Amino acid sequence: MATMTEQMQLKGTLKGHSGWVTQIATNARYPNMIISSSRDKTIIVWKLDSDDLSTGYGAQLGGKAERALRGHGHFVSDVVMSSDGQFALSGSWDKTLRLWDLSTGVTSRQFVSHTRDVLSVAFSADNRQIVSGSRDKSIKLWNTLAQCKYTVNEDCHTDWVSNVRFSPSSSNPVIVSAGWDKLVKVWNLANCKLKTNHIGHTGYINTVTVSPDGSLCASGGKVFDSAIKNITLLFGTTAVRKFLSTES
Repeated sequence: MATMTEQMQLKGTLKGHSGWVTQIATNARYPNMIISSSRDKTIIVWKLDSDDLSTGYGAQLGGKAERALRGHGHFVSDVVMSSDGQFALSGSWDKTLRLWDLSTGVTSRQFVSHTRDVLSVAFSADNRQIVSGSRDKSIKLWNTLAQCKYTVNEDCHTDWVSNVRFSPSSSNPVIVSAGWDKLVKVWNLANCKLKTNHIGHTGYINTVTVSPDGSLCASGGKVFDSAIKNITLLFGTTAVRKFLSTES
């Protein structure tokens, strides 16, 4: 089993939430901004001290809460940032998604259609489409006007949809989803039809991500055997093939 040789060092701590932090979002174009979501029903936009970003090993990183985004009526389960850094998108146990204008901290759109908690949200690479996954076992495709354009029901997950992501590559336009039914599914973005099922997990799956070129997806979940362990699997998005499995 491969071991990690790179060491990570704590650079600083940002404090402001009064409940569990459920997700953090960053943007490479805005390295001094971090967005976090929490079970305290809020989203916080953090501003890192720019002088600290270029300091060397061992230096401490500082920052402050620039703005709190309020509006959800229950836990905020997920948050992502648009590629241009202008908007944040959140999903909540209140069954809704919200699109936030980061310059004002105001909700631009509220997305209503799911019948149970929203667990995961994502922007497409061009920020023109939005996908969400829910405990209602459905995947929904939206435009940025909060109109639900398609609900995936056929061949969908048989348990909670825990994570959804777009492929960043325009040459391989797919959505990848993960569920508590132990499956990773790859969907054709053009018609929302299932392309492939990826089987390999023996426990529920918490997260999935897609490589920059769209050719690979990695999923993370739990293994339930003699002990509870984490497992990461690597799949191809264009064929039913498993490339790598790691446990910890």
